[in-house]
Amino acid sequence: MTELSKKEQLYELIRANPFISQQDLAAELGLSRSAVAGYIATLVRERRLLGRAYVLPDNRPILCVGAANLDRKLRAEGTLAMGTSNPASGVESFGGVARNIAENLARMGAAVSLITAVGNDSSGRALLAHADSVGIDTRGAFKLDDAGSGTYTAVLDGDGQMVVALADMALYDRITPAFLDTRQQQRTGASLIVADLNLTHDAIATLQLGAARDSVSLILVAVSEPKMNRLPASLAGVRLLILNEGELAARVGRALEGEADLAAACREVQAQGAEDVVVTLGARGVLFTVPGGAERLDAPPAEVVDVTGAGDAFAAALVLSLHSGGADLALACRRGLQLSAMTVECRQTVCPQLAPDTFGALIQE
Repeated sequence: MTELSKKEQLYELIRANPFISQQDLAAELGLSRSAVAGYIATLVRERRLLGRAYVLPDNRPILCVGAANLDRKLRAEGTLAMGTSNPASGVESFGGVARNIAENLARMGAAVSLITAVGNDSSGRALLAHADSVGIDTRGAFKLDDAGSGTYTAVLDGDGQMVVALADMALYDRITPAFLDTRQQQRTGASLIVADLNLTHDAIATLQLGAARDSVSLILVAVSEPKMNRLPASLAGVRLLILNEGELAARVGRALEGEADLAAACREVQAQGAEDVVVTLGARGVLFTVPGGAERLDAPPAEVVDVTGAGDAFAAALVLSLHSGGADLALACRRGLQLSAMTVECRQTVCPQLAPDTFGALIQE
C-alpha cells in the first residue's frame, strides 16, 4: 500500500463520515495516530479539508442561526372584536425565523445546519426531531435545562392576516459570543451564514466579525421593529439585510413615505456597511438595491390562506439564490416572491410541497 493510497483511503473515510475520530481512522487503516494526524495535516494544507472538523469544501452547508419556536396560530372565525372572547380555531406548528428558513432550504435540497437554543423539554425535543427529519443538521443546538423552549403565538383575522403576535423568546439571549465561540467549527465551515435578529446585539456583532474573518457571506433577517436595536451600528461585512418598511424606518429613525423615502433609507443603510438591502412590502411586493439606486417588483397574485412564514420563505429563496452563485438580486427577489406566494396559499408555516426541483422551477428570467 503506497503512501498516496493510504492518504486517499483516509480521505474517503472522512468523506463518508466527517465526524470520524482519528482513533477510528487509525484502526480502520492500520496506522498510528501520529500518521493519521500527518495525513490530515497534509489534506488541510492542500485545502481538501477545511480545519479540524474535516469540513469538505464541496459540501459546506448553509448555516442558519437564531430562533426555533413552537408556533401557535389562532384564527378568528369572523370579524375580531376587541375586549371580548372570539370564536376561533387553533393549530400548532414548528416555527422561528432561522428554523423556518432552514426548513425551506432543506426541503429545496440545500445542505443546511442550524444553531439555535431550545429547552430540555418536550417542545425542544420535538423541534429538533422534526428538523432532523427534514434534513437539517441540529448538532450545534444549545439545549438548556433551566429554560423552556421559545413560543410564538399569532392571532389571525378571518382572512388569515395577522392582527397581533406574542413572542416568548428570551432564551435566545443565551446564544452569547462565548457560546458562538464553541460553534466556531460550524461557522468557519459554512458556505454562507444567515442569522435572525432574535439574537442579541453582541451575538450579531460576533457573527459579523467571524464572517469577515473567514470570508463567509452573512445575511441578516430582521424579525420585528422592537428588535431593530439589536442590529449593530456598523453593518460592515453584511452581504444582505432583509427587512420590512417598518423595520427600515426604525433603523433610520424616521417615518418613510413612498418609494423615494424607502430608496433613500436603503442608501443610508448601505452607507453603514451593508452591501445590499431588500425591503419587503407585503402585498405591494419588494424593493431592493441596485447600483446607484433601488428598484421595486410587484408581488404575484395569490389566494391568501395564512401569511405566517411567507417572509421566511422569501428570505430562503434569496439565500439559496446567493448561495448558488447568483449575483442577480432582481432574479433572487422574483424567486422569493414566488416562494412567498406558494407559502401564503397553504396553512402550514413551511409549504409541504417544496422539493429539490421547486427552486429550479421558480422564474428564471
